[in-house]
Amino acid sequence: MERPETIRLTPVSRPIHRSIRLPGSKSITNRALLLAALADGESQLNHILLADDTRLMIDALRCLGVPLRIDEHELTAHVSGVAGRWPNAEANLFCGNAGTVIRFLTAACTIDHGRYRLDGVERMRERPIDELVDALRELGAQIGYEDQDGCCPLTIRATGLRGGALERDSTVSSQYVSAILMAGALAAQDVMIGFDRPLPSRPYIAMTMHVMQAFGVHAVERNMMRFIVPAPQCYRAANYDIEPDASAASYFLAAAAITGGQVTIEGLGTASCQGDIAFAHVLGEMGCRVEQDEWQTTVHGPSDGRLNGVTVNLGDMPDVAQTLAVLAAFATGPTHIQNVGNLRIKETDRLSALESQLAAMHVDIEICNDGLTIRPNGVPRAARIKTFDDHRMAMSFAIAGLVLDGMEIENPACVEKTFPEFFDEWSRL
Repeated sequence: MERPETIRLTPVSRPIHRSIRLPGSKSITNRALLLAALADGESQLNHILLADDTRLMIDALRCLGVPLRIDEHELTAHVSGVAGRWPNAEANLFCGNAGTVIRFLTAACTIDHGRYRLDGVERMRERPIDELVDALRELGAQIGYEDQDGCCPLTIRATGLRGGALERDSTVSSQYVSAILMAGALAAQDVMIGFDRPLPSRPYIAMTMHVMQAFGVHAVERNMMRFIVPAPQCYRAANYDIEPDASAASYFLAAAAITGGQVTIEGLGTASCQGDIAFAHVLGEMGCRVEQDEWQTTVHGPSDGRLNGVTVNLGDMPDVAQTLAVLAAFATGPTHIQNVGNLRIKETDRLSALESQLAAMHVDIEICNDGLTIRPNGVPRAARIKTFDDHRMAMSFAIAGLVLDGMEIENPACVEKTFPEFFDEWSRL
C-alpha cells in the first residue's frame, strides 16, 4: 500500500487509557541476530522486530552465507549458526542508514578470512565510523576507506582478529564498544578496552553483554569504563525471547502524560535490560504517577494537566531526548536536557532538527554543545513537521498531535525504520 507524503493527526477528545504490548526491541533484535549467526548450532529468536533496520541485518547475514528462516506471522527467526566462520568469503553488504548494522558487521567481518565491502545510504556516508575502524586496526584488522576517510564505503580484508588492549579517552557512540565486545570473543587473544571518562549510552553496552551471556559468552566490566572479553570463546545457540522496544514505549507513556490519561506497557518493567525504560521516571519528575513491576510499566498523567519542567541528564538514554523535548513544550517552566551531544551523528542531526521544528511550533528552544533547553511560552502552535527521514522525529512530534489540531507529519513512512505500524497503533489512541 502506498504511503501518504504527509499525515494529518487528529487530537484526542478525552484522556487516553490503554494497555499495549509493543513490537520487539530493534537494539536487542539486531544483537541477537548477529550472535545467533555467529553461534554454533540452531537458534530460535522469538518476538523479533521486523522493520527496515532489522531486515537490513537479516539481508546482510544472508549475504555472508548464514541460513536464516523468518516467520513473519509468528515473528520468529530460526538461525543456523556458522560457529564464527562466514560461509561466504566475499560479500557486498548494504547497511542503509542503520548504525547497528554497519558498526556491528564492520567488527564481525574481521573475525574470519575474506573480503567484504560495507556501504549505506548518503546519510550513512556522512556518519563517522573512524573511531571503530581505528580501534579494529589496533586489534589487527585490515580495513580501508573507499572514498572519504572516516566514513563508508569500507573494504575489509579479513585475516582474523588478533586482539589486544585499547586505551581511549571516551567515545562518541556506545555502538563502537558493543561492536568490539561482540567480535572480541572470537579474537585470537583477549580484548581489553579502557576509557578515561564515562561513556554515552552505557545501558546499551550492558544490553550487549546481557545478550552475549545469553549466547554463552562472558565479558567483564568495571564501572562501565573498563572491559575485558576473554578469548577465544564460542557463541552457543539459544532460544531467546526479545523484549518490547523501550524507546518506542516512550511515545505511548508520553501520551498518558500529555492527555492526563493512563497507559500500561506490557512486557516492560524493572526486569528489562533496556535503559530507556527509565524514561518513565523522568515522567514521574514531571508530575506523573508511575507504577512498575518486573513485567509492566504504567504511567498516570497528572489529573490537573500540569507537567513540570525538569533538568535531566539523558546521556544513558539519548533516544528519548526527542520525546522529552516535544513533551517539554507543553510543560510549565523550562526543561534542560543534558549530555546528548551524540544526537548530532544519528539518522539526522537531531539537535538541529529539534531546533528548527520546535521553532516552527513557536516554541523557544536553545541548543548548546551537548544539550538543549526548552522554555514554554504559551500553548505551542500546530505546524507541518519535517522529519528529515528520521523515524524518531516523526514519532516524537506525533505526541503534539494528541492535543493540537492541525499537526502534520511529513514523510510518515520513515517510521518503517524501527516501527512500521506506529501510525496505525497511534490512531487507535
